[in-house]
Amino acid sequence: MSSEQGEVTRLLNDLRSGKREAEATLIPIVYKELRRLAAHYLRAERPDHTLQPTALVHEAYLRLTKIREVDWQSRSHFFATAACVMRRILVDHARRRRANKREGFRDAIGLEEDFVVSPSRTSELLALDDALDKLAKLNVRQSKIVELRFFGGMSEAETGSVLGISARTVKRDWRMARAWLHNEMNC
Repeated sequence: MSSEQGEVTRLLNDLRSGKREAEATLIPIVYKELRRLAAHYLRAERPDHTLQPTALVHEAYLRLTKIREVDWQSRSHFFATAACVMRRILVDHARRRRANKREGFRDAIGLEEDFVVSPSRTSELLALDDALDKLAKLNVRQSKIVELRFFGGMSEAETGSVLGISARTVKRDWRMARAWLHNEMNC
């Protein structure tokens, strides 16, 4: 474990035990990675989009600080949770956008690792979110793998670390989940 990973885990444990001063030390350490995650989500957005990476990070941070009952296991667990929170923010934003535009169609999409959220992909993001909810009812682990890999931009090794499984299992489940989602979304 690198010293930064150990420091993040220690600070998260301090926060969990009620030491609020740990937050001031934690934020500068995790901010860069949170910003990278947000940029991963938003890299294809138009320049004047209302959700810029900084805004997404700040909104995610506000939501993360409201979560009081989390037993932070590690740095990876924190970033996995952050990825889930960012996904929810983007889906909420897409739902509002869809409601505002009365957009009702579904387009078929591919689940490539370079999929990005863009104005033209609002319906696709919502369709993927719905399909992921269905997958979670069938196979929670595969759903989590998709969320961490696709939305969180995590590697197979990082995903395996968060879920406590091997990178090889992640690779196998990732392949199966993508096939299931492809079938679900293109029927």
